[in-house]
Amino acid sequence: MNELLTTSEAGEADRLAAQAGVPSLDLMERAGKAVAEAVHGLTRATDTRIVVLCGPGNNGGDGFVAARHLRDRGFDVRLFLLGDKAALKGDAAEMARKWPLPIRPASPDALQSMHLVIDALFGAGLSRPLEGAAAELVEAVNESGLPVLAVDVPSGLDGTTGEVRGVAIKARRTVTFFRKKPGHLLMPGRELCGETVVADIGIPERVLETLKPTIHENDPALWMDHFNWPQDGGHKYDRGHAVVVSGPALQTGAARLGARGALRIGAGLVTLVGNATATAIIATHITSIMVRSVAGAAALSGFLADKRRNSVLIGPGASVGKETADDVLAILKSSASVTLDADALTSFAEADDKVRGDASMGFLARNGDRPIRPETLFEAIKRRQLPVVMTPHEGEFKRLFGVLPGSKVDRAREAAKISGAVVILKGADTVVAAPDSRAIINSNAPPWLATAGSGDVLSGFVTGLLAQHMPPFEAAAAAVWLHGAAAGTFGIGLIAEDLPDLLPQVLQRLHQAKS
Repeated sequence: MNELLTTSEAGEADRLAAQAGVPSLDLMERAGKAVAEAVHGLTRATDTRIVVLCGPGNNGGDGFVAARHLRDRGFDVRLFLLGDKAALKGDAAEMARKWPLPIRPASPDALQSMHLVIDALFGAGLSRPLEGAAAELVEAVNESGLPVLAVDVPSGLDGTTGEVRGVAIKARRTVTFFRKKPGHLLMPGRELCGETVVADIGIPERVLETLKPTIHENDPALWMDHFNWPQDGGHKYDRGHAVVVSGPALQTGAARLGARGALRIGAGLVTLVGNATATAIIATHITSIMVRSVAGAAALSGFLADKRRNSVLIGPGASVGKETADDVLAILKSSASVTLDADALTSFAEADDKVRGDASMGFLARNGDRPIRPETLFEAIKRRQLPVVMTPHEGEFKRLFGVLPGSKVDRAREAAKISGAVVILKGADTVVAAPDSRAIINSNAPPWLATAGSGDVLSGFVTGLLAQHMPPFEAAAAAVWLHGAAAGTFGIGLIAEDLPDLLPQVLQRLHQAKS
């Protein structure tokens, strides 16, 4: 159940269900009943006073059903409608007729002396910002401090983008139907939804064959079939040889984190390369990782001529400038898979951090005497027809691609299409996108993962999986999920150095589940 449906796809799922013989009224009845059942856990006492706030559409219809079921179970339920009952249409009007008690006009006063709010005002398909009486009601709910159970999505939240339309309710729990939507996972939607529960309301699974959703919530089921576990009789070279390019002497820590990540995730060999001064420092800090003095684009090209060195990471602590850009272009001419992070990306971006809105024009990074445009990088990636993964955070992304329109998924997809690389757009709601429009949203990253150096470890994870010949989209998705799972295993107080050493526990659990 890791498919994510946009609001239009969710509407189409309802239509296909009706076409398959499931009456829409039955879907609404089951949805409302699921909302009523989700109240348990928020409260069990039947003397709890529950206010149900219904809107003018089908979301409000779900609220009418939930109110009826809760009343039948003995709860003290008050129902309020935002709008005119006479204006209700279709299934929502039918469910309103089944409500046996008065329907009062919704206003902030409805919250007085209540214990729990059911938000059935507006669903995921809200097309414009909330304003006027609707916005005042939403603000009153948030200011009340009452626990909120939201129907489908918290009112004011765009179910496709996760963005707030004007104002939005902050829920403790959200009940959605059949499948989650991207807005349940994309920030700030994920925080506004609280715990998201998916209810089965009778939509046939086969509708997915027609919808063919291209966005998924990241989960091992998406990439486990491509994960290369160690095999009896295997050799270290069977598991690939990862190369990590270090920066200057005072910036070797990031590369060391990446190298350790690559080794822990299963690369058979890992070599750190850099200039003589940097590698002398590196050699005093590591044991199981090899070190070679290799500096400059020509030397890198020669080093990577050995095709056993089949995966390269460059960027962490590399320093921004022409030398790094030249190293990147040399690496992209090799036969190795490539992971580009941090300075490897910024070396092709505008040096003063100014971002223009027209990404198609590109940006100049004046390094030395010649300008380097992002298109130079993108063209080099597309020429090679071999795996490349980029791992930008939002700042690096904007410097390289400009201000792209749409949701985080839209932007990551467009960047993947423009660059020809698999793009990991990092954050609490990391998105992985491929040039063919496949996308995943990651949801297992705890807040304490936001610590210096964690991105370097993630890049190392990607590099190690690419060394083991995992396809780039699946390698990126796996690395992101494992990264989050390792952080979750540790808990509060995590630092980046902890992540590689936590990974074996996560991999062991996955391997046992697979067996």
